[in-house]
Amino acid sequence: MEPQRSPLLEVKGNIELKKPLVKAPSRLPLLGSRFKRGPDQMEDALEPEKKRTRGLGTATKVATSYPRAPALTTVPQAQGQTAAPKVPKKTAPQRSTSVATVLKNQKPGPAVPAKKPVTAAAPPKPGGKKPSKRPAWDLKGQLCDLNTELKRCRERTQTLDQENQQLRDQLREAQKQTTALGAERRTLEGELDRVRAQAEQDQRELGNLSARVLELEEWLGTQEGLVQGLQKEQLELQEERRGLVMRLEEQERRLQASEAALSDSQAEVASLLQEAAAQVALLAERGERLHGLEMERRRLHNQLQELKGNIRVFCRIRPVLPGEPTPPPGFLLFPSGPGGPSDPPTHLSLLRSDERRGTLSGMPAAPTRHDFSFDRVFPPGSGQDEVFEEIAMLVQSALDGYPVCIFAYGQTGSGKTFTMEGGPGGDPQVEGLIPRALRHLFSVAGELSSQGWTYSFVASYVEIYNETVRDLLATGTRKGHGGECEIHRAGPGSEELIVTNARYVPVSCEKEVEALLHLARQNRAVARTAQNERSSRSHSVFQLQISGEHTGRGVQCGALLNLVDLAGSERLDPGLALGPGERERLRETQAINSSLSTLGLVIMALSNKESHVPYRNSKLTYLLQNSLGGSAKMLMFVNISPLEENVSESLNSLRFASKVNQCVIGTAQANRK
Repeated sequence: MEPQRSPLLEVKGNIELKKPLVKAPSRLPLLGSRFKRGPDQMEDALEPEKKRTRGLGTATKVATSYPRAPALTTVPQAQGQTAAPKVPKKTAPQRSTSVATVLKNQKPGPAVPAKKPVTAAAPPKPGGKKPSKRPAWDLKGQLCDLNTELKRCRERTQTLDQENQQLRDQLREAQKQTTALGAERRTLEGELDRVRAQAEQDQRELGNLSARVLELEEWLGTQEGLVQGLQKEQLELQEERRGLVMRLEEQERRLQASEAALSDSQAEVASLLQEAAAQVALLAERGERLHGLEMERRRLHNQLQELKGNIRVFCRIRPVLPGEPTPPPGFLLFPSGPGGPSDPPTHLSLLRSDERRGTLSGMPAAPTRHDFSFDRVFPPGSGQDEVFEEIAMLVQSALDGYPVCIFAYGQTGSGKTFTMEGGPGGDPQVEGLIPRALRHLFSVAGELSSQGWTYSFVASYVEIYNETVRDLLATGTRKGHGGECEIHRAGPGSEELIVTNARYVPVSCEKEVEALLHLARQNRAVARTAQNERSSRSHSVFQLQISGEHTGRGVQCGALLNLVDLAGSERLDPGLALGPGERERLRETQAINSSLSTLGLVIMALSNKESHVPYRNSKLTYLLQNSLGGSAKMLMFVNISPLEENVSESLNSLRFASKVNQCVIGTAQANRK
């Protein structure tokens, strides 16, 4: 919508319009021009030169005649607006005044009368004819006429000036009226907008009220339906109330009967409470008896283990692997026990033929038979489950608070790592002693929890390589660095030994143990020797700290379970490997043989009750110090190769194991508080 122009702007625009003024004809002669005269004027041109020259020196003014200004017209007024006169534009040498106002879309209003200018009366003309011109020689008359004409022009000019001033006053008045009318118009427009907005708001409110009325009418209909439903429901409730009153009366009668029965029941409850108190006392007595039986079981279990020996030696012969030569018949024999073939074998016979020895007749000497006796011998066909079944009771002693240490001893390739950790691939049938022992401990701890015992387990896994302790559970930047780990006592006056900078990981399930074994298997130091392509060149020690507590009786127990996979026990000559790493392999073999010799010396010193036991001669014996003494239970697996080519190393291992089996250590004592 095009905005409406202010009347004042329209008036100013009309004033600024440039319109050509109509020039009024002049009756005065122009200077320097020649006039055409008739025959009656020819005489004026023949005047003496003196008369003509007298008028030349007089200054004459040429005045133009102005047409009479038209009366001020009026324009229709609308909404309090009046017409404004249009001011004429002055042009020289003519003057003309024109006033016009244009107001668009306005209603007509009262007209403002314009004052008619007063003009000077023209001199009467006799006869209604044009006065005749004076002759040319009558300069004085002409001058008089000119003065008269000049006077008349001045009067006309004065009249026009007055008229112009009046028009200007009228214009100012019209402009004032226009300004006032514009303000009033704007006020009325604002009021109109407010009225329209109010009308729209009222219309919306009316619509809302109409919708509300409809909604209330609908709600009223709904309420009427609800009232009818409630009235119907009230009738039903009244009927139901009558039924409930009847039932209440029936219940009261039954209540009276129940109260009578209740009195009888209270007497019976009192009797039952007495019986319950007797049962609680009996239960407490049986709990005490059960605890006593558990303690007796632990004592008898420990006594049974002591009868078997606090230092026991088991011998295990691995089967022949694919690609290996079959040993000759009679090379390894397993004599039956006193009970016949049904008894587990405990003896081993090994035949050795020495080609360097001969008789006087030049014939080779008969093979030499070497007999050994151990606590248990496992032939090549024995499985992992059969081996663990024999040591399960010993492992359970750790839950009773007795330190337990299990070794796997033998030359490289005899099956030590297989016995302790198991075979690759995660086959449950070939799991080693470590995962089976922890599964057994978790199971027994769960059974003892019903008797009030709670157990916690913390595992660590280290290796001793060239008398340097390394953490097999290290990850990140510490992986493969063993110089940071040292063996120290846990605190001043404490007998507990810990490995500094080693990870101690709490475990509670088999999956956590499997993850630790997998990590340790990757970190363990291995190397290729002449005995085995992948040979363990370090001692690996898996330690499980067991803490048990019976909160009801305030009893605590703690023990350490050690499962040790010793390095290969072969002598120097068979173990040397040709190549750039010969010296490194030589140092490894020397460190291994030194630590194994120290282990034998420690066991002998304990058996002989010597005052000084050389634990500190080796990192291995120093770490296992608390699990080798008189308060510990120890078992050694001596692993034997079935090949005839390894008979020399097999004999050395069997002889070392026989010496250990002959040792007797004092009675073990449980670590209880």
